[in-house]
Amino acid sequence: MKNKEQIEQYFKEIKEICDNISREDIDKTIELLFDTWKKGNKVFFCGNGGSAGTATHFMCDLFKVTIVEGKNRYKALCLNDNIPLMTALINDDGWDNLFTEQLKNLFEPGDVLICLSVHGGSGKDKAGAWSQNLLKAMEYVKNNGGKTIGFSGFDGGAMKDYADVCIVVPFNATPHVEAFHVVLQHLIAFRLKEKIKGFKN
Repeated sequence: MKNKEQIEQYFKEIKEICDNISREDIDKTIELLFDTWKKGNKVFFCGNGGSAGTATHFMCDLFKVTIVEGKNRYKALCLNDNIPLMTALINDDGWDNLFTEQLKNLFEPGDVLICLSVHGGSGKDKAGAWSQNLLKAMEYVKNNGGKTIGFSGFDGGAMKDYADVCIVVPFNATPHVEAFHVVLQHLIAFRLKEKIKGFKN
């Protein structure tokens, strides 16, 4: 396949995602996060691999993009950003507990956890089942009075059933899912800024 053909194929597939993704789940995510802002609760983010990068990016945008002069600000933290802390926790408590152990220090009832995972915690490879640390963190939050939001792809995986709301990128290719998660986080952050601007205290 030539470059031009590959480019056209990629854009065609991205358009297919745009046509088929659930608008309802995007709307629910925006409203859940807006309600979290109104109540002054915290929003935590986490992911593995490329999704860890998107988690950091999403946290940055929710933290910075949504700032409106004279309005309260989001309290946003990403659980995969502190490398010394992460390696200490993994060394002592294992990979599966990486995010849960941090939440035990920081989480309060009413807070929200956003988890990003291409396969949504389904499938496995050399290290065993994928993203079990995310699912365990979601379970901790749900059992302690919080809400969870998932961003996944393929068929949604286990995360689709764990999360209070899960936006599934309906496509079976990692690069498409990861790329579209960034599209979604930009859409959500900029929409939240507009809602905050228009909110009357």
